[in-house]
Amino acid sequence: MRIGELSRRTGVSVRSLRYYEEQGLLTPLRLPSGYREYDEQAADTVRGIRLMLAAGLNTTTIAELLPCMIDDGEGLRPGCTGLLPDLQRERERLTGAVAELLAARDALDTIINATGPLEPAGACAVPAGA
Repeated sequence: MRIGELSRRTGVSVRSLRYYEEQGLLTPLRLPSGYREYDEQAADTVRGIRLMLAAGLNTTTIAELLPCMIDDGEGLRPGCTGLLPDLQRERERLTGAVAELLAARDALDTIINATGPLEPAGACAVPAGA
């Protein structure tokens, strides 16, 4: 199938599919005309890429893990136990990022809650877009 058909089947933009190819996540056959030709399995691969992106993995990590993942029709699962340390490492990275975001939100809440008497409307010059 051509890239437009793969885009329609997966709901992923042509631009994203080209990006996945640049990142080594998809490897279509190149016809003499320069057109990309994808096999039927490409749609499953794209779904797996999307699931892993949604799980917070970057494309470099996905390129390492994707060949060892199995799509059982209900989602992805590791195809071998050797992947578990990598997946745990990524989970720990995400947990750290979540903790940083929660700390930032708490700091913002502190600023909001520390609001004292407010100036009349228009008295504070807040730059546009701030």
